[in-house]
Amino acid sequence: MKMNTGNFAASLCLKNVSWAPFKNSKKILHPINFNLVPGRVLGVVGPNGAGKSTLLRLIYRYLVPSSGTIQLDGIDIWSLTSREAACNVAAVLQEQTSDFALTVSEIVELGRTPHRKSFGAAGGAQDAEIVYSSLDRLNLLELSNRQLCTLSGGERQRVMVARALAQEPRLLILDEPTNHLDIRHQLEVLGLIRNLPITIVITLHDLNIASKSCDDVLILKAGRSLGFGPPDTILCEETVTDAFGVRAKRERLMPSNYGHLTFQL
Repeated sequence: MKMNTGNFAASLCLKNVSWAPFKNSKKILHPINFNLVPGRVLGVVGPNGAGKSTLLRLIYRYLVPSSGTIQLDGIDIWSLTSREAACNVAAVLQEQTSDFALTVSEIVELGRTPHRKSFGAAGGAQDAEIVYSSLDRLNLLELSNRQLCTLSGGERQRVMVARALAQEPRLLILDEPTNHLDIRHQLEVLGLIRNLPITIVITLHDLNIASKSCDDVLILKAGRSLGFGPPDTILCEETVTDAFGVRAKRERLMPSNYGHLTFQL
């Protein structure tokens, strides 16, 4: 079955997906199941070592599942060609190299590579427009001629998000995208994510940000799922207490009346 590469949101379904580094070794991720509806934002949360980054690596095809299948619109992602996968799935990772001898605009332009007929082919007017739009969305136009190695960590993070947007994915994977960002740029990136017409999977450490920014939440502990569903249901006091080993309490902020989790040892 051929993958549809049209510019719209994809569904994501994980069926009994687990992973271990070797055939007979201890599982890092135990069987995970969820069905993410197109266009929704899924926040993956859990303590350090819970398996969040491993799960993302499985979804963007860096790791092969030890069991189960990962399906994009009902199609196993490992049945896609590399180009088909890259036209549909983009990832922004925590690990970033800063020694590229490339400018910001050149880095963002790399996001157009999967859509070109051959590697190294020059981009046309449409590519240039998409790159410009991606730079503009992340407030990077003034930095477009700067080399990546001259930027701060937060600026580099925004460049990588812009590159992913230039890729025009139908599923966007973000591993802690607010790391290194100041408050203003955190809010801008999270607001942008909320308004993208695509499906998004994002890992976050801040549970209150996850509650406000995500349609669904998957909470992990020691490689196992403790629940999948709406934030108000999943991020309850009991589950958060279990997952993080703290006393969690849900309170109401005034005058906004927003729900807010607080924590004590």
